[in-house]
Amino acid sequence: MSSERPVLVIIADSLSYYGPKGGLPVDHPQIWPTLVAKELGWDVELIARIGWTCRDAYWALTQDPRVWASVPKAGAIVFAVGGMDSLPSPLPTALREQIRYIRPPTLRRYVRAGYQWLQPRLSKLGRPVALPPRLSVEYLEKSRAALAYLRPELPVIATLPAVHRCDAYGRVHAGREPAVRALTAWSSETGVPLVDLGDAVRSNIFSDDANPDGIHWGWDAHVAVAAAMVDEIRRAGAVPNDSTNERVR
Repeated sequence: MSSERPVLVIIADSLSYYGPKGGLPVDHPQIWPTLVAKELGWDVELIARIGWTCRDAYWALTQDPRVWASVPKAGAIVFAVGGMDSLPSPLPTALREQIRYIRPPTLRRYVRAGYQWLQPRLSKLGRPVALPPRLSVEYLEKSRAALAYLRPELPVIATLPAVHRCDAYGRVHAGREPAVRALTAWSSETGVPLVDLGDAVRSNIFSDDANPDGIHWGWDAHVAVAAAMVDEIRRAGAVPNDSTNERVR
């Protein structure tokens, strides 16, 4: 039998690697993926970028060779995406993504400033969202089906969106409940367990301990998410329930 430790594969957005003061390396000891892997006694492969949706997660699964190398060794795979999908995006997501390519730099700065001025004001409309719930579920299901074809025994975990108080999105999150309903229905149909990030981080995000941007978390939230994720991975049968590993705290 191979002596290699199982790998926890996490495909996520920036909530997985941002702390109260900004972005951090994927091996930072206080972010929730590292906490989960430490408790399980596993290695972790975190593949994540700011703003990623369920569509980006599917693209990463099918196009990133780091994922291809990790899936055969995985003890479980977590899709910690869907929160960005549910945020108001009154200006096309493609526009935001293309701003970086605008030339010359002076024009790019003007376009970015205009986008940043309009986004929070138009976000108060609450719609449209970055990715409609129907498409979020479609991409998650395509991801699940692809993994089931390769490794039908591999536990797959997904998440419900977190909550926010972010001025950049007008402090509006009208898209969360429709996303929760769609994801919960998909979970019931497929058996994929869901970790409710909203429940785990709510007290932290509305406190002074969260990131001042109003969307990323403080350390208490990372601990809470790690504990919820470990519990779900155990329930999924990926590790024995009587493991002697130290609990997240």
